[in-house]
Amino acid sequence: MKIQERTGAGNHRSAAPVQPAMGERLPAPPRERKPALAALAVLLILVGALGATMLVLRAGDRIEVVQVTGDIQAGQSVGSNVTSVLVAEDADIHYIPWTQVGALKKLKAKSTIYGGTVVIGDMFTDGQSIAAGKASVGLALKEGQYPAGLKAGDTVAVYRVGDSGTTDSSSGTTGTSDTLLVDQAKVTFVKTASDSTISSTNLPVTLTVDSADAAAVAQAATAGEVALVLIPGN
Repeated sequence: MKIQERTGAGNHRSAAPVQPAMGERLPAPPRERKPALAALAVLLILVGALGATMLVLRAGDRIEVVQVTGDIQAGQSVGSNVTSVLVAEDADIHYIPWTQVGALKKLKAKSTIYGGTVVIGDMFTDGQSIAAGKASVGLALKEGQYPAGLKAGDTVAVYRVGDSGTTDSSSGTTGTSDTLLVDQAKVTFVKTASDSTISSTNLPVTLTVDSADAAAVAQAATAGEVALVLIPGN
């Protein structure tokens, strides 16, 4: 009897759940895979890499061109008022490459070009550009015949000054009169202190006037009877 009871007790003990041994891990449940999220992550990586590649390629398409650093008046060359800048290459814009800056200095501006402008070839010509109906007249003026600080781009009135050949009947003396030749003339050139190509005590000045007024201005200049007056608003 005692032997049977022990055997039965042993059978009851074997029915209890077996505990995992010390140090063993419980089996992890299988992970749920999400292929859509993985594909999206790969796509984002590819887009980022493509964007970085495009930026590098676009940066490589930049070219070095000419920019003016000071105002250039019509009929003037750029001189030393130039610097180089990088711009995006565009076949439709006729930029002047920096390698051609030497040739550019031999050309003349067709119209006023303001400092900071990235210049293009259409802004220049190989000669003085004069509009139809206009004429260019050169003067050599003495002190007192022109205002101080006269510069290219100014607008002036041109007077003929000197003896008028008229006599005052009351005093019998010959008087003088000033005759307005041109009410508005454009100064296209004035010799600067750095220009040593002409050695003269007179100031060389070039004016653009109407063709009909050119002869009168030239005659007055030849006689030394011309004077320039700066027009307000310059």
